[in-house]
Amino acid sequence: MRVLLINPEFPPSFWSLKASCKFKGSKTLLPPLGLLTVAALLPQEWEFRLADLNTRPLTGADWDWADLVMISGMLIQREGVLDLVRQAGERGKTAVVGGPYATSLSGEVLEAGADFLVRGEGEVTIPPFIAALGQGQKSGVFEEDQKPPMTASPTPRFDLVNCADYLAVGIQTSRGCPFNCEFCDIVNLYGRVPRYKTPDQVLKELEILYRLGWRDTAFISDDNFIGNKEHARAILERLIPWQQSRGEPFSFWTQTSVNLGQDLELIDLMTAANFGYVFLGVESPDPEILAAANKHQNVRNPLAPSLANINANGLSMVASFVIGFDNEKQGTGDRICDFVEENHIPIIMLNPLQPLPNTALWVRLKKEGRLLDVQAVLDFYCTTLTYLPTRPQEEILSEFVGAIDRLYEPSRYLARAYQYFLRMRPTRRALALAKGEKPPASSPARAPVSARQQARDLRMLLTLLWKQGIRHRYRGQFWRQLLGIRRHNPSRLKTYLICCSTGEDLFIMRRELLRKWAESGLDGDPALNKPGCPSGPARSSGR
Repeated sequence: MRVLLINPEFPPSFWSLKASCKFKGSKTLLPPLGLLTVAALLPQEWEFRLADLNTRPLTGADWDWADLVMISGMLIQREGVLDLVRQAGERGKTAVVGGPYATSLSGEVLEAGADFLVRGEGEVTIPPFIAALGQGQKSGVFEEDQKPPMTASPTPRFDLVNCADYLAVGIQTSRGCPFNCEFCDIVNLYGRVPRYKTPDQVLKELEILYRLGWRDTAFISDDNFIGNKEHARAILERLIPWQQSRGEPFSFWTQTSVNLGQDLELIDLMTAANFGYVFLGVESPDPEILAAANKHQNVRNPLAPSLANINANGLSMVASFVIGFDNEKQGTGDRICDFVEENHIPIIMLNPLQPLPNTALWVRLKKEGRLLDVQAVLDFYCTTLTYLPTRPQEEILSEFVGAIDRLYEPSRYLARAYQYFLRMRPTRRALALAKGEKPPASSPARAPVSARQQARDLRMLLTLLWKQGIRHRYRGQFWRQLLGIRRHNPSRLKTYLICCSTGEDLFIMRRELLRKWAESGLDGDPALNKPGCPSGPARSSGR
């Protein structure tokens, strides 16, 4: 059996970050971890070919080669999934579809012509699919309510990807989240009781990546890496000596809840294991909005001090915010911007509220008759909402566009990045050397950098110097800040430059959003030009 595994292309968004990838000579952000895990669950005597459409086009030879086509995607890849299902039907190929999108909106996938639909987690749904295929079935739906233990999850088939195509590689140590935020789809997809891989499983996967030659960033794609802190500590306590014995071949980033900022010991373990970035769901600066959305962990743990602790103790962050919650007050966009600037957070993910299928929010809005028949799913460039809000839609969207214009404006972004890294402590190695001490065991000398990695780093630096240090009007600010970091916190210089380069994606997203907003004819709304949005979209000069 020859199986073609297809990952649809991501539209421009936080899931693609094409400019950041281009900086380092990569084609896209991450390999499709779900498909690699599915490949490991299928009979290993079968032949596999991965077609990640974010790295290469799908060819006629790919279609001709395949006996079976397996497609997976997230909600944001909806259009790509449906198009591939239709293409498979036109070519007479058996299409098997799974993943978060197919699980959440199964009817759309079946209507498009999928032969087999696999809903839920592959560890419990792939075996009955294989059995049905062996019995000659030509179609079917396979789903299980049970949540499989992660100890049953195999090592993904990392050998199917060309790691050089990616900015980072991904692993997973747990599924599920103990929190129950109303708008989040993690609970209905993976449950509220986190399940874990053992430390031995995790180290085995990392060892395979190491032997495949990977020496860069690894994304731990858990829904909440610290959902169970004891699990996180068990992983980290094994990971630190593993990294040390190999010269710290990987840096890590992951997703955590904001309460990480109240556990300095855990932050210390993460940085000792060479974690660099955490993705944090802040969502709103307004405590009453957080409480109404069941984001109680952000109310119990003071936001600003938590974020300051994460910053000061060596972790960079990507902070997520949402605008459009029920009972928000006018000016939420300004309050988000003020909070971000007061806390000097460079990388912000801001989106209008978009109710995800089958979440508690989706169910409530449906019961209240407030869901609209609109197909947009996770569209950053939206000019309409998919639900009836409690304040005017035009006001929400105007504040969203105004906030993006303000937060992603290059000079403001670079200023936040500068202040963020000035406030971050030096690396352990730099602190020890400054005191004339031997670096701690958790900060060994790095393994020699490969020629390929040196070339990627040089490419990133030269591209950044051209774009931000020469080409654009904020070049003076760029050089002043670069010299400032070099003088005041030199051990963080590389991380600071990476943060600067990430801004290129945000600058592009800002420019494209303003263009689409202007084309929509809504850019004349007075809410865009109110005080607090000094560079409103109607007057913006772009980059």
